[in-house]
Amino acid sequence: MGKKRDGGGLTATQQAAKFLGVSVLAGAVLAGLALPAAGALGLAAKGTVEGFDDIPSNMKTPPLSQQTKILDANGGEIAKVYFRNRTVVDLKDISPYMRKAIVAIEDSRFYQHGAVDMKGILRAVNKNAQSGGVSQGASTLTQQYVKNVFVEEAGNDQDKVAEATQQTIGRKVRELKYAIQVEKELGKKKILQNYLNITFFGQQAYGVEAAAQRYFSKPAKDLNLQESALLAGIVQSPSRYDPVNDPEEATKRRNTVLQRMADVHDVTQAQADAAAKKPIELHVSTPRNGCITAVDGAGFFCDYVREAFLNDPVFGKTPKARLARWQRGGMTIRTTLDPQAQKSVQKSVSDHVYDSDPVATAAALVEPGTGKIRGMGQSRPYGFKGHQTQMNLSVDGDMGGGAGYQPGSTFKPVIAAAALEQGVSPNKVYPSPYRMQYPSPVSTCKGMWNGSAPVENENRSEKGPYGMKEATAKSVNTYFVSLISDVGICPVTKMADKMGIKRADGKDIDQVPSITLGTQEMSPLTMAAGYAAFANRGEYCTPVAIESITGPNGKAMKVPQTSCRRAMSEKTADTINTLLQGVVEDGTGKEAGLSNRPSAGKTGTTDGRYAAWFVGYTPNMAGAVWVGDPEH
Repeated sequence: MGKKRDGGGLTATQQAAKFLGVSVLAGAVLAGLALPAAGALGLAAKGTVEGFDDIPSNMKTPPLSQQTKILDANGGEIAKVYFRNRTVVDLKDISPYMRKAIVAIEDSRFYQHGAVDMKGILRAVNKNAQSGGVSQGASTLTQQYVKNVFVEEAGNDQDKVAEATQQTIGRKVRELKYAIQVEKELGKKKILQNYLNITFFGQQAYGVEAAAQRYFSKPAKDLNLQESALLAGIVQSPSRYDPVNDPEEATKRRNTVLQRMADVHDVTQAQADAAAKKPIELHVSTPRNGCITAVDGAGFFCDYVREAFLNDPVFGKTPKARLARWQRGGMTIRTTLDPQAQKSVQKSVSDHVYDSDPVATAAALVEPGTGKIRGMGQSRPYGFKGHQTQMNLSVDGDMGGGAGYQPGSTFKPVIAAAALEQGVSPNKVYPSPYRMQYPSPVSTCKGMWNGSAPVENENRSEKGPYGMKEATAKSVNTYFVSLISDVGICPVTKMADKMGIKRADGKDIDQVPSITLGTQEMSPLTMAAGYAAFANRGEYCTPVAIESITGPNGKAMKVPQTSCRRAMSEKTADTINTLLQGVVEDGTGKEAGLSNRPSAGKTGTTDGRYAAWFVGYTPNMAGAVWVGDPEH
């Protein structure tokens, strides 16, 4: 039997542990945390502090990451996205049972002590000395809150998380000082509110509101006694006391909380006993996070909104800053998506091209004069399985898309617009044989192009002479090859730039006459926005997806605006409109023409039928549809 000494029968080792614990912790606190030299406590180790005075006086409390809601133009929800599933709520919106339960089990003397609970420290040190180990902690609820702030700030950086949670005296001292500051600046009610909003409750639920919704499908303000006790019990060990995966262990822990509430007179013993007899009744809600949950096939548009946020300096000077702001969330983003237009787009896409087809289709709608993206859909669903994809076939590579697709003859109106701007008459006639050689040389922005290659029309019956209107309606290749040879390549590529028509990979359009046939790979969104300039009588507006953003504080955030510029004269635009009306009235796009309203557009195909396009518009909407091999 071990030798006992005076002092409650503790061994020499236990007495030493008790003495050291009380001397260091209690003495340090009472002395204003004036600690001895750094070396005496090992405070010079990595992740600790060298002295109390070296700790910054103001604690950085990062805004808590929350859900962001992405809405359509009418305010309907498209999707929720979040880095951490959390919705911050006021203390008044948290059940009184929940407030009492968390205090009772985590820090029952919360309202009696300051930042540090001296009685708790003495009790814990004594208990630990008796057990010869660490069986009881002494952190106050305020100290726990401080630690959670550092963990929140660390995000996914595992080194920072380890630093925020490491068991060293240096970290504990840092935590103590900040706890004192927090008590002084925030007060008990605010600390409790912040604690309940920051704490992890398991099952991806951060904060009590998300936890209430996750486990019981109800708001935190409606939690009853036994539900509150269950959630409060989870906090100590979210994995061990997970009611979804281990209801038996969770029930034991819940009952411990209930008894503790009775012990501190938050509820009567009868209330605690009655609640303890009830089985756990969960109504679990599966978190719906990310663009994969978007309604009406708007997952790709949702993803485009994210890319627009992450790529625009208005939301942060650096990519890292923008990503941090996106992950922090708490925003309500109202977008330009028109729900009726989106349903129409997705229904048409789904009805005509199946997700299992070897070909795919993508479509984008843009409003002339505003640049607002009103619809975006594709046949391959947003996801990770079989025929699903995360690649947005409607947009450029830097916005979540791929390399784009050859637009074929839908590029010809750009050549016609450039020619008209150069003074070429719309009545200009070329011989336009069925087959011919590319004219050479042809002027470019950097000199002359010289070469030899054949070009032919779609059908042998297509042979001129043709004027511009008939050549456009029939999409006569040899006419437009002759036209670009006279106008030059440079005016065409400059016109394309003014219309926002660019390659999907971000590279410059090649200075070669074959661009006449639409050989440069582009995205449906680019083509829709470009044709919207025709509908808007020559003025191009950059496409935008975000109408407004409200931050977690209810204040409006600055959002990027469309930028409009004149791409061509009104006269040129009006002439193009007349030419493209002929396409849908009596040309290759006749099947796409509208009988009840003005419309115009252009068809396009590529060699081998690897892609087929129609880009068209009415006065108030422009759209582009691509069908083809997604693997080129």
